[in-house]
Amino acid sequence: MSETSEGLIVVEIMRDEAHVWLTGVERDAKPETIHAPSEMARHHHVREAQHHRGHDTDHTNPVFYESISAAVAPASAIVLIGHGRGKANEMLHLTQYWDRKHPTVAEKVVGAIAGPLRLSRGDRSFL
Repeated sequence: MSETSEGLIVVEIMRDEAHVWLTGVERDAKPETIHAPSEMARHHHVREAQHHRGHDTDHTNPVFYESISAAVAPASAIVLIGHGRGKANEMLHLTQYWDRKHPTVAEKVVGAIAGPLRLSRGDRSFL
């Protein structure tokens, strides 16, 4: 990881993956990619009623969120980029997690952009 004690960190978050730009979002900047733990080892047997009500659909969020928290800890400012609405809004879930578990990290969030995820594909036109 880069040393970023006074800089802006950008996090583009999806359900199973986050891209973290530690050194800026210039065209040549490469993000650190953080993956959620694999669900393949879990027992997936759920009753039909649980399946239809959305039970047993979350991955191991604390492990995923702690990895992101560690990556952004040195930042002085954080911008979040995410998509999804309601239960699928991973950006909202992450900020709520930070509010509860890492309030010092939550205070560093200076902006949030909701919309199509384009930064990891090289589109910086919306920044």
